[in-house]
Amino acid sequence: MANILIVDDSSTMRKIISRSLRQAGLPVDEIYEAGDGIEGLNALANVKNVNLILSDINMPNMDGLEFIKQVRANGNTVPIVMITTEGGEEIIKEAMSSGASDSIKKPFTPEQLQEKLGGLL
Repeated sequence: MANILIVDDSSTMRKIISRSLRQAGLPVDEIYEAGDGIEGLNALANVKNVNLILSDINMPNMDGLEFIKQVRANGNTVPIVMITTEGGEEIIKEAMSSGASDSIKKPFTPEQLQEKLGGLL
């Protein structure tokens, strides 16, 4: 069973992602939530067994790209998948070069989550 951290400034989107993960039949144990990159870093500092991070790109205080860079700078190798409406090729390339494992474009289906995340869990 996996512990997943969802980092998104929309509480509604965090609930949708959480529900979709369970609907997809993924082996989810605990789901932790953070409203921006700063909260995400704090969650990682307090929860030692996160197996996967799902992060938005556009967020206040600390965006998803800076969040990825900080996670990787701390030596954490947990898979990070960007879930974003930002489908632009350049932003996705930047996320991948910063250490993201993959990306999923909003809106998505539970089946798309299963396909993208099944191999990471």
